[in-house]
Amino acid sequence: MPVTDISTNAEDRTMTVAADFAAPIERLWHAFTDPTQLERFWGPPGWPSTFSEFDFTVGGKALYYMTSPQGERSGGSWEFLKIDEPRGFEVIDAFVDAEDNPLDGFPSMRMTFSFESTSDGSRMVNTSHFDSPEALEQVVAMGAAEGSRMAMNQLDAVLQDLRDYAQGKGTRVELLDDTHVRITRLVDGPRELVWRAYNEEELMRQWMLGPDGWEMTECVVATAPGEKHRTSWAPVGDTEGEAFGFEGEVVLVDAPRRAVSTERMQGTEGPETLNDLNLYEEDGVTLVTLLIEYPDKETRDMILATGMAEGMEESYARLEREVLSPTRS
Repeated sequence: MPVTDISTNAEDRTMTVAADFAAPIERLWHAFTDPTQLERFWGPPGWPSTFSEFDFTVGGKALYYMTSPQGERSGGSWEFLKIDEPRGFEVIDAFVDAEDNPLDGFPSMRMTFSFESTSDGSRMVNTSHFDSPEALEQVVAMGAAEGSRMAMNQLDAVLQDLRDYAQGKGTRVELLDDTHVRITRLVDGPRELVWRAYNEEELMRQWMLGPDGWEMTECVVATAPGEKHRTSWAPVGDTEGEAFGFEGEVVLVDAPRRAVSTERMQGTEGPETLNDLNLYEEDGVTLVTLLIEYPDKETRDMILATGMAEGMEESYARLEREVLSPTRS
């Protein structure tokens, strides 16, 4: 994980985040000054950013909002005060409302980003300067320190070429905390087609089957918030196992980038998970990221112990083989 230190200083009214990366300073600079790159990490998992404006000039402004899995939005703005490529820049950072006006009751802060080369790559130091100890305390109480850590720890995937970062590494499972799991898989195909494979019954039936020896017996696709989805599987022939299925409701859709839905075993009241699917394309391949929120650690461990990740890997391999490969022939 790249974050090496997060500290607060009530006397100086500052919060400082330091992180080291195995990438040159020029690459780090680009990640922080290109809004398409910022959108991949500026915000903790489950709260990705969308930059609606980015005027990277002294006196210019950037506007963005972060969206939760439930569709809640938290807006922010940067006013650029200094720019010193590639060593750093300085902004006034503020919370804003839906009309991009400063949000009453929330502090603004002067924020500096400093970049320097190291023997292993580069280092970022981000320091937020507050007008009062109370403003610092308010932002820390909102979870800014842990949110910054989780956001910066997503940068490795951004700084590397996507193929170098994920190709050939299969389905990877990361335990973020007791209730959140991040699953990633690079698939060899464009995002538009991967999105369709998740949202069209004909395509889903070709690949979302788990291990060999199972068939999809029911597939009710939901593509808009409020719609219900339902999927069932059963063993075929001599395959051991009992039929099962999942159902739930779509919460948020931002096609072809993101879809959030609830999920539980059919015929039960839970436990229910919140599944946050994100797709990012680069150089003809798509990184699939699934952030799952469990109700508790026990449910998380129970579901992971079923071999879920292994079944997902077989499905993703089938997606490449049965759905994506034929489009390239």
